[in-house]
Amino acid sequence: MTRPYSDKFLLSLYEANYKRIGVKLAKVCVKANLPSLYVAKTFGVSRMTIHSWFRGSPVRDKNNTRIEHFIELVEQGLNDTLLPAEDLVSAKKYLESEIKPNLIRV
Repeated sequence: MTRPYSDKFLLSLYEANYKRIGVKLAKVCVKANLPSLYVAKTFGVSRMTIHSWFRGSPVRDKNNTRIEHFIELVEQGLNDTLLPAEDLVSAKKYLESEIKPNLIRV
């Protein structure tokens, strides 16, 4: 079972460099209630990679565009009130049906 984001992690987001694309990704995932495990599967990377991005580690250029597009798609889902996800099942379903098919491949 996927764990929710820890309080420690959520607090660290407020101190993180908000200009970093991975930190922006983290904030939108938290806001949309999208677990890191499912986000990792959507990008085809490990959960550890996602958490590295979330903490502000550098992101390869090939992933930068995909992350920006992912953020746009999730923000649209939030604007359309399709998000935040109510539970793990709906989060996984949303990522698989609405995000992954529309995510730019680089």
